[in-house]
Amino acid sequence: MEDLAQALLKGCTKEKDRQVVSLDVCKAIAEEKGIPLRDVELAALNAGIVPKRYERNIGTLGITGQIDLLRSRVAVVGCGGLGGWIAEVLGRVGVGELLIIDGDSFSESNLNRQLFCTEKSLGLPKVQAAAERLAVINSALTVVPMNVLLTEENADRLLGGANLAIDALDNNSSRKVLFEACRRLGIPVVHGAIGGLSGEVGTVFPGDPTLFDALKGDVPDRGIETVLGNPSFTPAVTAALQVAEAVKVITGIGTPLRASLLWIDLEEMEFQKLRL
Repeated sequence: MEDLAQALLKGCTKEKDRQVVSLDVCKAIAEEKGIPLRDVELAALNAGIVPKRYERNIGTLGITGQIDLLRSRVAVVGCGGLGGWIAEVLGRVGVGELLIIDGDSFSESNLNRQLFCTEKSLGLPKVQAAAERLAVINSALTVVPMNVLLTEENADRLLGGANLAIDALDNNSSRKVLFEACRRLGIPVVHGAIGGLSGEVGTVFPGDPTLFDALKGDVPDRGIETVLGNPSFTPAVTAALQVAEAVKVITGIGTPLRASLLWIDLEEMEFQKLRL
């Protein structure tokens, strides 16, 4: 580790009273030492040297917060309208390991809003496209694509070891499976849902009531999105808020939407926080 720190010190530069190290230098050290790139970035941060790719994070998150993100494992459950944007932003902010769970493939109706869906990716598994995209955004990350639907039978196995799960699902039956599994496993969940010009975001910690507890009864499997659809900007806004919640939970910065639901009305540009 001492040799690694010395190599980083030799390769870093000083910018705006901060020592930074470039991606090229980090990659060269990782190759020379035969270690993962993420280990080099963590060693740099622990030595007070900021990998340049995260330089714009540090003023808000601090070096400790960036270390927390790089050490975290987040499960993104669903890789469609919400999940694609969530995975992209988590990869850019520097979450170290992403478990991406979705058993679906892209179709033409996904082109209007799903970030990883292109005309060339039609028919491909969504998790495959996500992994390929994230590999060229941040090669320091570990991305585990799981081309399978979350079920009661596999939920504990797929989610095991995650520090946090993000609900990017499009139906309440799967959402209920996710909430119950995370309650058993002691994993916080950042919930999100969209429909037309509306969205909602909330964070459920282990032991807290879920939406299903709060509603006290059966809820329909699908919502108003079956009528109104989802234009491209609704998932982008809602997903960004979900990632903000995820980063807050992982780093301890700010106050999460615990036992609350943030209701987003893009038609009137109104936001309302509801207690569960």
